[in-house]
Amino acid sequence: MQETKLETDPYLWLEEIDAEEALEWVKAQNKLTLDKYESSPLFKEIEKNSLAILDSKEKIAYPQFVGNSVYNFWRDETHVRGLLRRMSVESYLEGSETWESVLDLDQLGEDEGENWVYKGQQIYAPENERSLIWLSRGGSDACVVREFNLQSKTFVEDGFILAEAKSDLAWKDKNTLYVGTKFDEDSLTDSGYPRVIKVWQRGTPLEDSSFLFEVQDTDLAAHAWVVRRSDERHAFLCRTIDFWNEETFYLTDEGYKKLALPTDAPLRGLFQGRLLITPRSEFVCQSGTFSSGSLLAIEIAPLLEDKVEATLLYDPQAGGTVEGVNCLNSSVIVTITENVKTSLHQFKLRNNQWHSTPLEVREGGSASLVATSAWRDDFFLTHESFLTPTTLFHCHENGQLSELKSLPRRFNPEGITSEQLWAQSADGTQVPYYLIRPESQTTKPAPAILYGYGGFEVSLLPRYLSLVGTNWLERGGIYISANIRGGGEFGPEWHQAALREKRHKAFEDFEAIARDVVERGYTTAKKLAIHGASNGGLLTGAALTRSPELFGAVLIGVPLLDMQRYHTLLAGASWMAEYGDPDNPDDWAYLKTFSPYHQLKREKKYPPVLLYTSTKDDRVHPGHARKMVAKLREFGHTVDYYENLEGGHAGVSNNKQQAYLTGLIYSYVWDKLA
Repeated sequence: MQETKLETDPYLWLEEIDAEEALEWVKAQNKLTLDKYESSPLFKEIEKNSLAILDSKEKIAYPQFVGNSVYNFWRDETHVRGLLRRMSVESYLEGSETWESVLDLDQLGEDEGENWVYKGQQIYAPENERSLIWLSRGGSDACVVREFNLQSKTFVEDGFILAEAKSDLAWKDKNTLYVGTKFDEDSLTDSGYPRVIKVWQRGTPLEDSSFLFEVQDTDLAAHAWVVRRSDERHAFLCRTIDFWNEETFYLTDEGYKKLALPTDAPLRGLFQGRLLITPRSEFVCQSGTFSSGSLLAIEIAPLLEDKVEATLLYDPQAGGTVEGVNCLNSSVIVTITENVKTSLHQFKLRNNQWHSTPLEVREGGSASLVATSAWRDDFFLTHESFLTPTTLFHCHENGQLSELKSLPRRFNPEGITSEQLWAQSADGTQVPYYLIRPESQTTKPAPAILYGYGGFEVSLLPRYLSLVGTNWLERGGIYISANIRGGGEFGPEWHQAALREKRHKAFEDFEAIARDVVERGYTTAKKLAIHGASNGGLLTGAALTRSPELFGAVLIGVPLLDMQRYHTLLAGASWMAEYGDPDNPDDWAYLKTFSPYHQLKREKKYPPVLLYTSTKDDRVHPGHARKMVAKLREFGHTVDYYENLEGGHAGVSNNKQQAYLTGLIYSYVWDKLA
């Protein structure tokens, strides 16, 4: 039986997100925190510096291919909510700064009296005339979807419109959508995502759409998608069982057929009649045995006859992992991470054989693709490192790279060094981390921030630290990026090593890095802060309750903290494959050992804590943070709290809010560690 009864939780009322009593409590907590930090000169300086960076016109206008145009979504001090704009590919490559406005989110919000946050668009290709625009109120995951005419730059009168929901949409053809949304109370899974897929014809009410496909309540979601290329079209349905398992169906006008693929082999792309997959466990088929994390190509035609014929593109035997797969018109670009550094490789199919060529960008750091198109062979990519500003490149059809634009230096890297170090975890595993510090810092310990995530196969790769650099590194602080188990840095096995009952391995790795930087003399426990958000908020919450003596301050953002009720709150049920099922006594037996809300003790001594979240976060419930703050206060511990009344799971929805939160975080850390 579960030892902690839900009825004994005195703070359940804080889970009522918009209840008057709960919001009054939030406002009171915000005031306590902001009265301490908002008026400080350091807060104002950091906020001002951060906003100048975020609103700077000297940014990279990242492109999105749409036919012979590129689209860009831009925010600055004038366009707070953002501006969707475009120009020709030719003009973009020539360095033109003359953009054509397509949709002004600030004007739209003002005209409609809505706090719209742009969440992207789905364009019907190759005509590229119609788009589905995703609009969120305040930054939440749930969106309103409205059809938009890209030529007239107006919303389509009597076009496809969906009410606010966590919807799933795909263009079947110009006048038909595959749609999953909240049709009624029975059309969503327990996780709050579409359970039912229907076919919706233009000009007909949504309620008249015809049934196509459904999954179980306990599944994560149902999903439909269509892949269009210059020479082929394929449609699929997916039963997403949980975060790590899915069943895929091939869809035709006559019906659909389940494909004989392992459930733990996610689809990474489609190229010339071949599905590209990366199995998370050893994969055995007619063609042989393949390692977990391999990149394989499987021909669709034999697969529809239940013949699984796989060809190997990449074998991760050296400890690498496939970070991304992008299919161009006549080649496939694969992003591979090895030892927490990325490289790009181009695969071409000639005479039914795959041939690989590395694309030399820059040594070290991270290279990633920005814009690709199934109708083109050129593409855009970026390269960055902790101390090197992001640079945008254009890769021509012949593979040659042209440097288009680099971010200006947001901070002075002179005298700052970045190095990869390794710590030994409790079970002997060697765990890497990046240490970015002043070169002169060799004997006197300095304030340090240790950042981590450690979950959901997410890799923390080198990235240019604009805000960290100007607000922390330039002032003499140390920044540490942890590549702990649970992430994806070394493939599926690195992630699986910290799943469910093995979750403590991620926490042990994080603690080992904290001890290692202290033992090396770079900092001290009193000068070491830890920071994490979302699953990283669970990480820092667990570290707080497990090893409070290791840290001088703890920052916990948009977190999971109540691991007994997480699966009942918003999208929480979708993460049970990662953490476990609290209603299962065997699972709760280990979940309770790291549930921060339950492990918090009155008699223990904890470092000061800053928790932050968003009222509009409809992914990780703000009740986690609220209840943790209430309990910390009840037990007499030092805690500050900030809840943005909008912002979604990102915690912010525009540059001003990001600058404000940055000001709070860094003024807080400098106050606690200096």
